[in-house]
Amino acid sequence: MIRRTSVRADGQRSEAFFSTCGVYRYGLRRVWREGADEVLFVMLNPSTADETRNDPTIERCQRRAEAMGFGGLRIANLFAYRATHPRDLKAAPAPVGPGNDALLRDWARGAALTVAGWGVHGGLLNRGPEVAGWLGPASHLGLTRDGHPRHPLYVAYATTPTPRPEARRYLRPA
Repeated sequence: MIRRTSVRADGQRSEAFFSTCGVYRYGLRRVWREGADEVLFVMLNPSTADETRNDPTIERCQRRAEAMGFGGLRIANLFAYRATHPRDLKAAPAPVGPGNDALLRDWARGAALTVAGWGVHGGLLNRGPEVAGWLGPASHLGLTRDGHPRHPLYVAYATTPTPRPEARRYLRPA
């Protein structure tokens, strides 16, 4: 796993964790207040964000994390394969990525709050229900008709995370 770092002029520290081939991004972290609690968002798959730039989803999650009073943000995904469209993710031969589960488990243990937000495509390979089974306590920003946690990009900032009972989280595959 390759760790790439960046520090902005305002002091915000960023880290991105990639596979050696660059096909997978396992995690993304932004810290704007050292030593403060961090929130973990678990979404579907990474897109274009890296250690120096946000994509629209990361921007929205960071603003939400700042508004909730957190000092940092961690982003992990059900699938580590980098794709901008779900059809590309579905066509990938190994979309999870060999280092993904280890990082997900580690970051879930270290987060003050975990927010699930993989949307309707979390049923791919039954991955959403599988990860929900071992993720530990998680909140969400609403549920889809199929019972998957809504993606943060499509949820109003006014929506706050809702705790979900651990034993009954996101168990209906799409």
